[in-house]
Formats: sequence, C-alpha cells, structure tokens
Amino acid sequence: MKVLLSIKPEYAYKILSGDKRYEFRKAVFKNKDVKKAVIYATMPVGKVVGEFDIGEIIQDSPESLWAQTESYSGITKDFFEEYFDGREHAFAISVENPSTYDEPVELKQIVSHGVPPQSFCYLRDV
Repeated sequence: MKVLLSIKPEYAYKILSGDKRYEFRKAVFKNKDVKKAVIYATMPVGKVVGEFDIGEIIQDSPESLWAQTESYSGITKDFFEEYFDGREHAFAISVENPSTYDEPVELKQIVSHGVPPQSFCYLRDV
C-alpha cells in the first residue's frame, strides 16, 4: 500500500535529490502495510512528482527527534521548532530510494476527486 503526501515543492525536490532524508509529520498513518510514499508537490507546482520507499518511522519528543535527524533534515532548526511547537511527540519518516517521475502527474490521475490531502491519504492500486 502507498500513501500520498502533500509536501511543499522546495522540500519535495530536496527529498527527491537525496538532500532531505527525513519527512517530518505531526501524525502518521496507522496502517503498517504502507511501504511507499507518493509525493504531491503543493502549489505552485500542484503535481505528483515522485515517490520513495518508507524506511523507519521514528516517534520521539521534538528535541530528541531533531538530535537524531538534523544532519539530513533538509530544514532549519527554527522551522522544525515552529512546526512542532507545543507538541509532545513528533514523527520522522525515513526516506529511502527516492525517485523522480519522468513527467509530473496530474493529481486527478492519482485521486479521482483531484483534491490534495491536508497531510496524507491512502492509495490503492497506484
């Protein structure tokens, strides 16, 4: 099974280039069968641009999570702290084998309603 993740373009391309090896989330999917993440680059791109294999999902306090992931976070500490402000738990999805699609895909080809997920949505048979 796959999930579709909405990611800001600058971070989507850092993931696909290998510069960003962790995708941070306030909540993650509960389905343990999810093995791949499909990347929807939010506006102004507005297309599905690639995917990656999901490695380890780390759950920890924001402070501890930053210490474990900062070298390949692809974001600033200020952005990280602002994103997780007031949270007791934070998640980091380890990015493995990122691949960029030869041609970006319209969202409607992936999800029929064409509406990007707020955070993520499950995909079947993609």
